[in-house]
Amino acid sequence: MSVAYDPEQWHDLFVAVAGASAALAGLLFVAVSINVERILKYEGLPERGIEALAMLLAPLIVSIAGLMPGQRHVALGIELLAIGAALVGVMLRLPIAHSLPDGVETPPRYALNRQVVRLAGTVLLLIGSLAELFAVAGGLYWVAAAFVLLIVGAVVNAWVLLVEILR
Repeated sequence: MSVAYDPEQWHDLFVAVAGASAALAGLLFVAVSINVERILKYEGLPERGIEALAMLLAPLIVSIAGLMPGQRHVALGIELLAIGAALVGVMLRLPIAHSLPDGVETPPRYALNRQVVRLAGTVLLLIGSLAELFAVAGGLYWVAAAFVLLIVGAVVNAWVLLVEILR
């Protein structure tokens, strides 16, 4: 079996991602707790915290699934598809817009930028789950790319909740 579809070959990446995403999720809780009063003042910002947390928990859960020993690519593909579908469900239920302080206008293309941050990693995870399931098109390489975009998206959201809210 090709490296792209063999979960055993991806062990080290799954371990690294599980540790990193769990640590970042913990830091997210600290960041939110620092600004919780300000975050609660603006409609949509608490949901942005949930979005960031989901973007960190998805790589953690995917990594746990990938670390299960003796698992073949079909089983992992099904698990990844379920995780990706759950993530899509969470992302599509959360609002995009939030209220801004008086005098601050919503930037042009705000909704588009938010959807790109929100869904880019999610879509790559779904592509990777199908590629792994059917052992085509690069398999777990798509999942690795999804890890990067999900973590970057979570960090962008955490930045807004920790720093931008203070401006």
